[in-house]
Amino acid sequence: MASKKVLIVYAHQSSGSFNSAAKDAAVEVLTAEGCTVEVSDLYAMKFKATATAEDITGKVKNADHFCYAEETKLAWEAGKLTADITEEQRKLTEADLVIFQFPMYWFTVPAIMKGWMDRVLTLGFAFTHEKRYSQGIFKDQKAMLSFTTGSQESMFSANGINGDMNVTLWPLQNGILYYCGFHVLAPQIFWAPSHVPSEARGTMLEGWCTRLQGLLGENPLAFTPLDCFDGEKGYQLKPEVQEKHAAKEFGLTVGIHLGKALPPNNQMKAGV
Repeated sequence: MASKKVLIVYAHQSSGSFNSAAKDAAVEVLTAEGCTVEVSDLYAMKFKATATAEDITGKVKNADHFCYAEETKLAWEAGKLTADITEEQRKLTEADLVIFQFPMYWFTVPAIMKGWMDRVLTLGFAFTHEKRYSQGIFKDQKAMLSFTTGSQESMFSANGINGDMNVTLWPLQNGILYYCGFHVLAPQIFWAPSHVPSEARGTMLEGWCTRLQGLLGENPLAFTPLDCFDGEKGYQLKPEVQEKHAAKEFGLTVGIHLGKALPPNNQMKAGV
């Protein structure tokens, strides 16, 4: 792990929280492993969550019909994005691994973290029409989610009231991280820490510390490569790929399931 750079994008309001403890554990263990660790503490930074024209210095191209994606692409090319965005883009570019540490809000990331994604992962910098998914801009880097839930694990099962956690994770892991090219490591999920005894929380953190020691050597989750889709036919799965999987019990992934049963733990464990 020597000389590797890690960025932790952290979103929790309290330094006394379990999320803070998980973040601190990552900093401590990864630093001890020889990594250079940088933390973006979004609440402490008062990071702006809204994607607006104020993210661009100087005039925009079309103020009457403002398009955030196009305008920020032009601003990125011209070096006219605001300093808070360019600083986060610098950190992201330098990182070998990005860890998003957060409490799950309404089945997704907190607004301030979604704002970081909206504002930092700009068109041109983080993705283009040609450079996305397996051909994405960050295809030489790794990223992962580390988060707490309010509900216990059984509630996020295939027959639990919240539904399958693999389905919940698909938009974040496929639609944001893998879309930008990242190799996505299996998520670190801390199930309902506020509802268990302190000893159990300690055990959770110990497990995280153990995992952190070999984290950068882990294999990523499996996603379907871009070249399996036909760009001239609406990015549908190529017939030969469909034929190859026609007799198989499960679909390719949670999202590209081919009308079959979802592959178990596709968004939660590598190598399945």
